[in-house]
Parts: sequence; structure tokens; C-alpha cells
Amino acid sequence: MKRIIFLITILAFGHTMQAQQKVTSILEVLNVNTGERSTVKEFPYLIEAPNWTYDGQWLIYNSGGKLWKLAPASPAEPQEIYTGFATNCNNDHVLSFDGRHIAISHGTQEDGQSRIYTLPIQGGDPQLITPLAPSYLHGWSPDGKYLAYCAERKGNYDIYAIPAKGGAEMRLTETEGLDDGPEYSPDGKYIWFNSVRTGLMQIWRMKANGTEQTQMTFDETRNSWFPHISPNGKHVVFITYYKGDLEPGEHLANKNVELRIMPAKGGEPKTLVKLFGGQGTINVNSWSPDSKYIAFVSYRINE
Repeated sequence: MKRIIFLITILAFGHTMQAQQKVTSILEVLNVNTGERSTVKEFPYLIEAPNWTYDGQWLIYNSGGKLWKLAPASPAEPQEIYTGFATNCNNDHVLSFDGRHIAISHGTQEDGQSRIYTLPIQGGDPQLITPLAPSYLHGWSPDGKYLAYCAERKGNYDIYAIPAKGGAEMRLTETEGLDDGPEYSPDGKYIWFNSVRTGLMQIWRMKANGTEQTQMTFDETRNSWFPHISPNGKHVVFITYYKGDLEPGEHLANKNVELRIMPAKGGEPKTLVKLFGGQGTINVNSWSPDSKYIAFVSYRINE
């Protein structure tokens, strides 16, 4: 467990300027129905985790500890989103369902640990939501009332929820091992997440109050991470690593991975695309508002 805790901390905040200069990031869009894959823009440095805004006008991503936005239809120079003192943002950023706010995970200057903040979507001064750390954001409830996140408390990583305006956190999972990536379904009834509790990392689903925890994938050849539910509630996209390429509790950069899709009601997943990526590719929900496309980042190592 200590190794996993150390690894997550390093992955969240350990991207140096040298690492940024050694990679080319390709921001892409994929049509989930036709499989057509198109490049929005290439960057000669590290970018991660695109969110698609609910009006369909922007892709928001993180790079160099800050947030940026880019219009996918006409990708000119990216625009920085002002985040005040929060300049150590990682790839866990989530939009509220009404499109008015964004929540971020930021490594605080005092101890470097991740805490969750919210701010207006157009930029502003962040409001602290989780005084306890480390806390890694992943979901915002459709009614705007709760945030869901992965947090280490007393040596174990579990799923928690907290009022979006701050308050007492609620522990939703209690299984030994890593539970991560919680995301609300569009109807607010479920939280999807990934868990290593059965050996390999698999996709799970539970009621929003933490009950009825149900395994949804059973693939013994892959480790599956970060389920993202389409806005129409019909499908779930997630990223997989090949068994043996890493430990089940690891989510590494620079690996051969797949983006896979499955029905939200359950069923056999299928592969959408194979790519070189991993950490940063699709950490957050990047579905387009019409549920036809997903945005993601692939990478190329520079010589």
C-alpha cells in the first residue's frame, strides 16, 4: 500500500519541465459510432485530460499545473483559465452539470498534497472543499450538490463524497486496496468507479449512497480504469492496460493502452481505439454533449 500511495502522489504532481519537453501530446477526437479518429492539435509538451464543455464549444485540459481551453472546431492558441493561487493542478478536473463551475485537484504549497477546490468556469479564485488530504477529484453529481473523489485516509484509498459547498465527507467504500475514479451517472442514481479488490483493476458501479457495489467488467487480460458515462446515459468509456505491463494498482504514462466502450446497463466491452498513452489520456469525462464523440490525448516520445 505504501508503494501505491507513493506512486499516486508522484503521478499526480511529478511531471517535470524535462518530462514536458520530451513528449508530444496529440489532442484527438473519436467518433464512437464510426471509429473515425481526428487530430485537433499537437503540442510539443505535456497536456492531459480533456473535458468537453456542455455547450460543445471548448475542450478544457491541464498543462504545467494550470488549466487551458481550446475550441475544437477552430483550434487557435489555447486560452488560460485563471485559477488564482492554484497553479499545481493535476489531471483531475470536473465540470458541474450546469456548466457554470469547474472543480479541480491542486497540490497545495504548504505540503504538496492534493486537495479539491471549486471556481467559476470562466476562471476565478478557488474555494477549498476538502481540508483533508490527499483527495483526488473525479465526479460531480447532476444536481450539483456533491463531489465524489478518491482519498487516502488511514493508509487506504477509498471513494468519498462531500457537499459541493464544503462540509463533512462521507466514506462510500471500505474494501482493502485501491478504489478510484468515481463518476456519477447522468441520472444521479449511480457512481461508477474502478477497484482492484478482485485482483486486476476492474470497473464497478454502486448506488450513489455507496450501497449495491457491483462489478461490471470481468476481463482477466486487462486492467480497466476511469469509467466515463455518456451524457445520454447509454454507454461507458474507459481505458485499459494490458495485464503484465504494470501492477493492477498502477496507472502509468507511456504505455500501449486501449479505449473501450460498454453498455451502461452492462455487457461485453469492445475496443474503440488502440494508442500510446495512459496517464493523462482520459482521466476525466470527455464525452461531447451529443454523446457522439470522445476527446482524448495520445502521446509520442520525442527523440
